[in-house]
Amino acid sequence: MKPVGLSATSRSQLSRLLRDSPSVVTPSEVATVLGLTPALAARRLATWARAGWLVRIRRGTYVPVPIESESPDIALEDPWAIAAAMFEPCYIGGWSAAEHWGLTEQIFSALCVLTTKRPRDRKPVLRKTKFELRTVSPSHFVGLKTVWRGGTRVKVSDPARTLIDMLADPTLGGGIRHVGDMLASLLKEYSKETARLTDYAASLGVGAVYKRLGYLLQRDHPDQSALIATCQTNLSSGYAKLDPGLPSDRLITAWRVWVSASELREAKP
Repeated sequence: MKPVGLSATSRSQLSRLLRDSPSVVTPSEVATVLGLTPALAARRLATWARAGWLVRIRRGTYVPVPIESESPDIALEDPWAIAAAMFEPCYIGGWSAAEHWGLTEQIFSALCVLTTKRPRDRKPVLRKTKFELRTVSPSHFVGLKTVWRGGTRVKVSDPARTLIDMLADPTLGGGIRHVGDMLASLLKEYSKETARLTDYAASLGVGAVYKRLGYLLQRDHPDQSALIATCQTNLSSGYAKLDPGLPSDRLITAWRVWVSASELREAKP
């Protein structure tokens, strides 16, 4: 149904609330903007939702319905802005950041969000949009850029930080083969960013990053001698799998990394 009419007072209140085009509306925001009690603010939101001007996406959280919409059964207009409002402190990372920076042409069905929150549901679906949530420490909030999505500021990992996150956890890039392709894109398209790879690796403090990065560089990009040398210098003790999601039956002792036979066969000359 299309939104129905409101009283003059209700329409004025809704206009004040949406003046700055917020992506998400909550009772606390309504209470602050309109000077209402929390209980009255919640009832006012429910009324606007029943009238079709807002859509409830989860308890206590609503989004405005675009005025041109024929139905309140809408997809989220901008999932990035919704993520920033609902899961803060957070940033867009992994495959979603890689898509943003043009590091991959792969199509991923969910928005990858790294947050300090520990949600029960790590794969929520909100109004037809899939989110995948990963919990990170506040100390990991380095190497981020701020972009504007409508009137909302959203943090996204920069190209080099995106790669380091995916090297720490290859599932963030859809597996190490995709991560290797994105590393190649980074070296080609963002050559000035490459020096930051080892800076972010040191900041993250995950030893497996140096092992995976060094192996991939030596295998596919042997001309990156300075980066390879830094990885070698910072090798930690112990062993890691190149991709924890794949069978690994060959040990590359130089990098202390276990790889699959297929990865060896795919190595470039």
